Amino acid sequence: MAWVYTGKLYATEFQADCLATRIREEGIFFTSRFPRYVYVYRTKKGRYGVKYLW
Repeated sequence: MAWVYTGKLYATEFQADCLATRIREEGIFFTSRFPRYVYVYRTKKGRYGVKYLW
């Protein structure tokens, strides 16, 4: 399995963590699937993103 990255990067870790929490609690938007792992990562330029693994 491969990581699935969300399409948007965020300026703060808090914003990315809010999306990660929403994915953990509600599943992926408009589906009933819940990912096994949800991870907030930081890019080399200092922005934050969310990736998850089924």
